[in-house]
Amino acid sequence: MEVYGLFLCVCLAVGGMAGKYSREVNEQKVESEGKTAVEFRIAKLNQVWEKANRMQLAPRRLSELHSDLKIQEKDELQWKKLKAEGLDEDGEREAKLRRNFNIILAKYGMDGKKDNRALDSANLKDHDSKLGEIFGDPRLEKLWNKAMTSGKFSEEELQSLRKEFEHHKEKIHEYNIMIDTVSRTEEIHKNVISPLEGEEKKPSLHEKHTDLKQKMRDLNQGFERLRKITHEGFDSDNEFKEPRVIELWEMARRSNLSEDELDSLKEELKHFETKVEKHHHYQEQLEYSHQKLQHIEAMGDKEHISRHKEKYNTLAEKAREIGYKMKKHLQDITNKISQNGLQHNEL
Repeated sequence: MEVYGLFLCVCLAVGGMAGKYSREVNEQKVESEGKTAVEFRIAKLNQVWEKANRMQLAPRRLSELHSDLKIQEKDELQWKKLKAEGLDEDGEREAKLRRNFNIILAKYGMDGKKDNRALDSANLKDHDSKLGEIFGDPRLEKLWNKAMTSGKFSEEELQSLRKEFEHHKEKIHEYNIMIDTVSRTEEIHKNVISPLEGEEKKPSLHEKHTDLKQKMRDLNQGFERLRKITHEGFDSDNEFKEPRVIELWEMARRSNLSEDELDSLKEELKHFETKVEKHHHYQEQLEYSHQKLQHIEAMGDKEHISRHKEKYNTLAEKAREIGYKMKKHLQDITNKISQNGLQHNEL
């Protein structure tokens, strides 16, 4: 397997970033001589973060990116420790880290490639978005129109249902990014790996395709859920409201977890749902604060601008903190379900 530095060179060429992947460069130490502390301990993540700020991503997107980069940082630092201990000899964890980093670049439009995934006929969507469409996918549009005209849903239920449709739309987008990223990674391998090295790559490629198959299964199951709700209405016994939490609970129920394990997980999911709702609240507050700051800046009152910027920065930091905790909790729960319950009956 090629060394991590080769992959980074490719990523930086694609994303328009520069830097050298080395211990000295990537583990930047915060010095006490009055220098500004860096956001991340790994240089390439700082480069992504700085580029995102220059691009002026929306506050919500910036907060989401920060959470994704924090998780990537944690995983990469854990991998460095394993590597130093002589583990990960087959390079599987290293390959997964590269793939995740590529996905982050593509997800936030920093891979240097025009985002034509939604229009790619080889992916899930095979037509251009039409005026008036909400979700950009013909199957979702058809289901949503049916739900809107069925008379089965109250205004509150329609709002909840729309959340689920939007969540499914995001999953389609992530799946298309994953296809694109895996395809480009395989193309890179073809160009730089000798036949003997290529033989060593087979397990890694198998893992990627297994991940894609699982994503497709999840999408199909998610769409079936939406179709069922649209036809039959919401299940009155459903204990959760947030789409991600509902999805996790249904994954758990399809798994091999025991009744006691399911009961324990249900309580954990209730706590997780509280985090998700809290995160939504802070994201909304962040958007409102950003709009207010723009208005104040247009007025030109420097003292007022400075005061509100401080409030905005505090709110942004809180949103990032909650976002990271929420995403980390999501990762932990997903791993718990997959490792303990899905590994036997999902193969």
